[in-house]
Amino acid sequence: MTAAPGEAGLRRILAVVDLLIDAVDEETLLPALLPSLLRTVPGDSLVWSVRPYLPGEPVVSLPWDLLSAQELAAFAAHRARDPLVAHTTVGSGVPMRRSDLQTRAETWRLGAYAEVYRPIGAEYQLAMAFPAGRGPRGPRSVCCVVNRSARDFDDADLAAAALLRSRLSHALTRLSTEPGPPAAPRGAGDGITPREAAVLDLLARGLTDRQISHRLGVSPRTVDKHLEHAYPKLGAHGRVEAATRWLHRPPPP
Repeated sequence: MTAAPGEAGLRRILAVVDLLIDAVDEETLLPALLPSLLRTVPGDSLVWSVRPYLPGEPVVSLPWDLLSAQELAAFAAHRARDPLVAHTTVGSGVPMRRSDLQTRAETWRLGAYAEVYRPIGAEYQLAMAFPAGRGPRGPRSVCCVVNRSARDFDDADLAAAALLRSRLSHALTRLSTEPGPPAAPRGAGDGITPREAAVLDLLARGLTDRQISHRLGVSPRTVDKHLEHAYPKLGAHGRVEAATRWLHRPPPP
């Protein structure tokens, strides 16, 4: 029987869920999401890759410089003979430990082990894959791999990953297929979106983040994120300056 996450694990899972609910785009989601995932399923490093892979597109990892160009090339050369890669590519993609698929001796015989896994300290791995909406080439998926050097993953780690998998898939599908808001009229600030404009309108009327969140039906964290995006577009460095600039913006032509 698979062990359920403990109380601390559930708190970390809920923190990830909060991030997914509040996400407005992938670009701002991933820098916060990946460290949170690595706390929820603890490991030494994490690799997040979108499939199908687009040439020139960087592989996202924690730490960010985990994989060298040579290691990425070696992985590409050996991936077809790796059973864990097969599981996340043509298999079900449910959370799986490498140790569930092969013995340590079998792992050591992999070409990818000598050239990739051992150099980055990936003696033990937990991987999962899930649908993630649509990309430039049509339907896409994401593969997430957590690596450890000293000990294997346990059943509670598998349970935590399983709880997050469907939620990650739902959030990324939403973000990839949700149409972006139309550009704001000229004079409203360079690139200010309608959602940012709605937040700024209420900010300029003196409402707090919590009051704005109630008016717009979003979380205070989402309000804060919209303001963070709007500040550089307005050339502002804080709430008061942003509200002032928004009130005194030139009218659209």
